Amino acid sequence: MAQVDAVVWDIGRVLVQWDFPRIWRDVIPDADERAAFTSTVVSEAWHFRHDCGEPMADLVAERVAAFPEHRALIERYQTHWLLSVPGPIEGTHRLIERLSARGVPQFSITNFGADAFALFRPTFPILGHLADIVVSGEERLIKPDAAIYDLAAARFGHDPARMLFIDDNAANIAAARALGWQVHHFIGDATTLEADLVASGLL
Repeated sequence: MAQVDAVVWDIGRVLVQWDFPRIWRDVIPDADERAAFTSTVVSEAWHFRHDCGEPMADLVAERVAAFPEHRALIERYQTHWLLSVPGPIEGTHRLIERLSARGVPQFSITNFGADAFALFRPTFPILGHLADIVVSGEERLIKPDAAIYDLAAARFGHDPARMLFIDDNAANIAAARALGWQVHHFIGDATTLEADLVASGLL
């Protein structure tokens, strides 16, 4: 493994839990009914358009026009979005703090809508350890497209071959690897990630 100079984090399901249907858990308590609503009226695929750059208000207006009987439920997507991020992923924040204490540069590339990120970032102070965050919805570029990795490398100022990219999505990992990044496929196990960081000489 080549020397690693910097660590680049994904956010959702690496640093923070993400549970899209949880936005409606309190108002659609039946799990089957909630699953039907979040696969037909709204869905993760629909939300992905926000990650790609479409504003929340536009997405909500479109769905309300298609399902006017569900207006109040659809509007919760915009007003209660933070319910979908219930808490941190166990173990990864401690690793960020340890890397920061050692002076290791840290960054992020995240698929995150601009409106959602504006709501989320003030609630998540661990992100203060990251020198720069490339947000897909702000750039209108999205993982696993090569363009977002190229933009990130230019902004972060490090050779991709000397950055360790951490993501839970296999397609995102494969894309980064193909572009010469060092990678760690995170599957919810901070202990294994810690061992990788130790092996890289970062901890």
